[in-house]
Amino acid sequence: MDTLIYVVCFALAAIIPYLLCGINTAIIVTKIKSGQDIRTLGSGNAGLTNTLRTQGKAAALCVLIGDILKGVLSIILVHLLFKGLLSIDTYSHGDGWSWVNYLAGVFAVLGHVFPIYYGFKGGKGVLVTFAAMLAINWIAGVVPFIIFAIVVAITRYVSLGSIIAAACYPFAVLVFSLMQGDSASWINFVLAAGIGAMLIFMHRENIKRLANHTEKKLGQKAETTAEGSK
Repeated sequence: MDTLIYVVCFALAAIIPYLLCGINTAIIVTKIKSGQDIRTLGSGNAGLTNTLRTQGKAAALCVLIGDILKGVLSIILVHLLFKGLLSIDTYSHGDGWSWVNYLAGVFAVLGHVFPIYYGFKGGKGVLVTFAAMLAINWIAGVVPFIIFAIVVAITRYVSLGSIIAAACYPFAVLVFSLMQGDSASWINFVLAAGIGAMLIFMHRENIKRLANHTEKKLGQKAETTAEGSK
């Protein structure tokens, strides 16, 4: 029976974040506001920046709140699941179970960028990842956010800030995990690296545009139709 409970908990640690974060607020908000599919507008990305450019500030605020809530909630639900059924504290640094939260974070990002509800075509996962970062370990999560904010403030490129922050995240996790005496430090690092790698992969077209100096800066309006469909 104990083995079965463990199997169920680990399965739900993947399923819950994936299904919850697969609910794309940018797609829903845009459909309600304009009756259109955000994936056919602007950059074609179902995320905050494209919503801001094509739908305005109010719609973008709804997406911001929705993505943060689902990212945080997915980690908290997994923590409560393990706490309630197995009496395992996934926030304890000494018990070696903190990696479960990072595993949930991996599937939260997977759910957002490859949602089963929308033909596996979602957003780039920046907001969801940031929310999950804070919910897993806010100290390690603040570091990439600061890096992101500095890069965007200097360059006005949201994509560049996201890419650099994603690359720095696993190292921030490793440093703070070791400082906190977390026995799962290196497992956390590997899982965090997976999260960072997914974010960078999802920005591959942005990387090309950055290299070609055609990437739009923060505040620039997007075209009516998706760039990829032109």
